Amino acid sequence: MSRIAARFETLREQGRTALIPFVTAGDPAPEVTVPLMHAMVAAGADLIELGVPFSDPIADGPVIQRATERALALGVSLDDVLEMVRRFRLEDQATPVILMGYLNPIEVMGYTDFAHAAHAVGLDGALIVDVPPEEGHDLVAALKSQGLDLVYLLAPTSTAARISRIGAVATGFVYYVSVKGVTGSGQLDTAAVAEQVAIIKSLVSLPVGVGFGIGSPEAAAQVAKVADAVIVGSAIVRRIEAMAATPEHIPGAIATFLGSLRHAIDEVDAHVT
Repeated sequence: MSRIAARFETLREQGRTALIPFVTAGDPAPEVTVPLMHAMVAAGADLIELGVPFSDPIADGPVIQRATERALALGVSLDDVLEMVRRFRLEDQATPVILMGYLNPIEVMGYTDFAHAAHAVGLDGALIVDVPPEEGHDLVAALKSQGLDLVYLLAPTSTAARISRIGAVATGFVYYVSVKGVTGSGQLDTAAVAEQVAIIKSLVSLPVGVGFGIGSPEAAAQVAKVADAVIVGSAIVRRIEAMAATPEHIPGAIATFLGSLRHAIDEVDAHVT
């Protein structure tokens, strides 16, 4: 059982919903990322989604695009991101970490080399936005050979057939994009999310995480009523951007924000159980 599957199994037994924060690795300074990861775990994060800086992040809105630009301007590469995971693992062997990014940097490194390097540093999986299951056979094989999970996105427009197709190849969990658009866009329609998550759960055996458009404790609580994981990205990255000039304050401030989300989610879980 992978570390991701084990974490979701433990959470299910405890009647708890996962909180998964996203941050862009290296933003606003490479030395901030690992302390920030530890601070997020201390604040209640169950998994961490670490963004790999890329020049054309097609799934991401302006907030995360700017974070990527800041990290790229500092020269942060895929090798650097893997090194951050390695350093994180020196103190935390329990919290699952997945990379979120795009295919080009992995293509340059090579699928087999990437999978071996990812396994060596303690990475648990990857969400590669621009690799549909029809085109990902070699990447899937490389990751599977190292026991790494491959997470896929599902959209509000995904048909039942598409949901089933992705459910057949995804491992770890599936990520439901709650709005039609890029990260940080649109208003969360909780009724529509509940309806779609119910459909996904009827077709997919994996845990279902919901992200895009969740930026407050209230929104996190609403999603926690129906999903197995609440995924928060732009709301965190926006706060990081506002503190870019004082990076030493970022871990504490983000921990405080995540703590408010964790509390809201736990309140829902306590009521449900």
